[in-house]
Amino acid sequence: MPITRNAKKAHRVSLTKKAMNDRTKKGLKEGVKAIEKLAHAKQWSDAKASLAKAYSAIDKAAKKGVIKKNTAARKKARLSRVAKEK
Repeated sequence: MPITRNAKKAHRVSLTKKAMNDRTKKGLKEGVKAIEKLAHAKQWSDAKASLAKAYSAIDKAAKKGVIKKNTAARKKARLSRVAKEK
């Protein structure tokens, strides 16, 4: 446990940042799972429609520093491949 005043504040700040990062990651994962579920059910038009929301969530996570830029690009590429009609 933190003892000094600065350490206590740093702990509070880190908990706040963790909560925000977790919220961003959850939105990211929900978007990805939604597309994968629709693609698995062969609902290609719905999957393509929800692709924009997932891209937005991925880009926001990358902008905030929750995930790296290349990770975001990789996720977007894989999602577009999954949502593509077969």
